[in-house]
Amino acid sequence: MSPATRLLGLGEPTHGVEAFPELRNELFHHLVEHEGYRSIALESDCLSALAADAYVAEGIGTLDDAMSRGFSHGFGASPANRELLRWMRAYNEQRPPHERLRFYGFDGPLEITGAAGPRPALSTLHDYLAAHLDLPWSRETLDELLGTDERWTNPAAMMDPAQSVGRTPDAKELRLVADDLRALLTSHAPHLMTATSPDDFWHADLHARTATGLLRYHAGMADTASTRIGGLMSLRDTMMADNLDAIVRREARRGPTLAFAHNGHLQRDKSQMQFADRPHQWWSAGAIIGTRLGDQYAFAASTFGTRGSDVPHPDTLEGFLSAFPDARAVIDPGRLAAALDRKLTARVPADHTYAALDPATTDQFDAIVFVKEI
Repeated sequence: MSPATRLLGLGEPTHGVEAFPELRNELFHHLVEHEGYRSIALESDCLSALAADAYVAEGIGTLDDAMSRGFSHGFGASPANRELLRWMRAYNEQRPPHERLRFYGFDGPLEITGAAGPRPALSTLHDYLAAHLDLPWSRETLDELLGTDERWTNPAAMMDPAQSVGRTPDAKELRLVADDLRALLTSHAPHLMTATSPDDFWHADLHARTATGLLRYHAGMADTASTRIGGLMSLRDTMMADNLDAIVRREARRGPTLAFAHNGHLQRDKSQMQFADRPHQWWSAGAIIGTRLGDQYAFAASTFGTRGSDVPHPDTLEGFLSAFPDARAVIDPGRLAAALDRKLTARVPADHTYAALDPATTDQFDAIVFVKEI
């Protein structure tokens, strides 16, 4: 990795396999102790992560509470994630605030079954601004436009655009209000950062990004075009990239950040998936943030060889790497390409939740992290 790296993305090929977050923990320990890293960002709800960060940075609450409230997508059940928070809290206990490790989520509040409602993010942003500025909108006005939370979180809307409220007149009005509130936050930043604090302002901006991103995503859920699913994936990765950008800027004076997510969210090339018998493509968060950071962004993709009865064919990338003697290895893609004596094919995994690496795109990686067996 380049010494100029500000954001190191470590991808995993599938979720729910502890070998990869365990490997992430080992890498993060090394980066903290030897490379000056002071923060980690996970593919988890950016607002929920505030509870986990409060625990590791300030000792607020308990580890059990941080695990139950600080993660989305079921990641709070991961023993490796629990060990990560425990280690970060122990590291921070005897250190001053500017040296403490920080924990971030960089995903939006977007579960597989649908998106959260915008009320928490929008209300928090409104209240922050209302304490210091005269606003043309009251909380009562926002509540009237928002309506009930249930209409935003209706799981049927994920598959049926007609069930979404994202393009109703109230939702369209809320998008304008959220955009105006965020513009006020930006235009009054010099005053607000002095009247409150840089941390308070950063949290307000986090809620502003989340409110506008959620309203945009709900509008996408109401889209009836055949490109709807790919559009939603693109909106999600754009939210991820914006959050990573803000994290890197916040951490600029403290040290680089490690980001951990599925390979598909951190890679530099286009992400793709097959859904409802249709192919969908979109630019990943890694591709987007890479355009902003240039060589300050590095990406290491991870993959594995054997998983039970799923043994890779020798002519696949995973099969080729399985011939190496080491149980785990970090491979330079350039040296790998020079050593290849045949053209490799893409692996077709037995498990549909696992996305194999495409041998044709390894030139887009800065490193390949290989686990021989899981």
